[in-house]
Amino acid sequence: RALALEIAAEARAEWGFLTDIIATVFRANRQLGSGDRRLISETAYGLVRWERRLEAVVDELLTMAQGRGMPDPLSPAGRQELKLIVYELRSGLPVDAAKAEARRILRRDVDLATVAADDAGLGKSAGLEREALRLSYPTWMMERLVADLGEADALALAAAMNERAPLTVRSNGVKVSREELVARLAEEGVVARPTEMSPTGLLFETRVNAFGLSSFRDGLFEVMDEGSQLVAEAVAPPPRGRVLDACAGAGGKTLALAALLDGKGRILALDPNGKKLEELRRRARRASLSNVTAREVRGVKLPAEAKLGAWDRVLVDVPCTGLGTLRRNPEARWRLDSKTVDAFPAQQLSLMVTYAPLVAPGGRLVYATCTVLRQENESVVERFLAERPDFAIVPLKEIWGKERAGRVGDGTYLKVYPHSHGSDGFFAAVLRLPPRK
Repeated sequence: RALALEIAAEARAEWGFLTDIIATVFRANRQLGSGDRRLISETAYGLVRWERRLEAVVDELLTMAQGRGMPDPLSPAGRQELKLIVYELRSGLPVDAAKAEARRILRRDVDLATVAADDAGLGKSAGLEREALRLSYPTWMMERLVADLGEADALALAAAMNERAPLTVRSNGVKVSREELVARLAEEGVVARPTEMSPTGLLFETRVNAFGLSSFRDGLFEVMDEGSQLVAEAVAPPPRGRVLDACAGAGGKTLALAALLDGKGRILALDPNGKKLEELRRRARRASLSNVTAREVRGVKLPAEAKLGAWDRVLVDVPCTGLGTLRRNPEARWRLDSKTVDAFPAQQLSLMVTYAPLVAPGGRLVYATCTVLRQENESVVERFLAERPDFAIVPLKEIWGKERAGRVGDGTYLKVYPHSHGSDGFFAAVLRLPPRK
């Protein structure tokens, strides 16, 4: 409990990436067993995810305690401890198990049974403000989701993004088939089943540290959300094709594309973060993928290998708000504000314009995000096409067929969501440059 509070406090300081904070704390506490690590992680995620709702419930408890003559204001540390108790009670802890701790903090007995009520902390709030408070989101963010998706889908999406994300992996077809990987995992005590949307994905039904498995060390799979796998598949590289991944990061989609090419052709991965590219190179070696080259981008100058008009496919998986990945990064809802969100589209459009000249005649430019906001998705594509009318949209149904494209989007774009597809939220648009006449 102390470590969970420590992690949540550090995340709250600047709303930094929770996964990084947890990893640092665990490295400093190597004595922790897997069960303890899982409980600490889940508790820290819960505290961050439900921050707004927990604050509101604590305020109600304090009002109740002060009405009973609570002598002094609660200290900041006491408030955080009380939030943890509230979280535990709302997660199923029996009231009797929390009474002594609550009494120690509040120095009064209060009716803890009210904490788990459906309307706990909601007070007299109404409308969308009440829904944002109920689901623990900033009101402005809920307003954006409703404006883009409609109220019913927005609320369903917000609720789904409060759930724990599944553990999904991509089988490395260069080394193993998906069916062979299922059998290998079973030998390691892991039950996995094929994903419904991605032909290379597996969903782990056994809770396990995937990175500790021998099948991972042997390069048979990479941890990768199913939606992210679909983005890579939508790139559809031609046999022995030349593919440029413009914003490669640590290379999840780069490696998926390299595997789709069966280790042949050429992948050039670019990113301004040299450390991430080093991780990409390590992952490529583990996966036995020799068709990947990683180069650091310095400022606005592209590496010499990034030749104009030379690439069959250019993937521009742009930096974005990440609002499709709040299951994994719950702190982002508190780190972002409306001004920050509104600044992304200009950067995203700039990256599309920068990398479009690298597409070969007859080749494709693929724009992708892990957000669910129209202003970062369809609107950016529309603005790009206004600047580069020589490009044209390739509807996803032309690549995958009408039935499949309709299941993972609207037939034109790839659009998947946690509440309707079980994956993280992803968007992709495929654009074609006509061949030379």
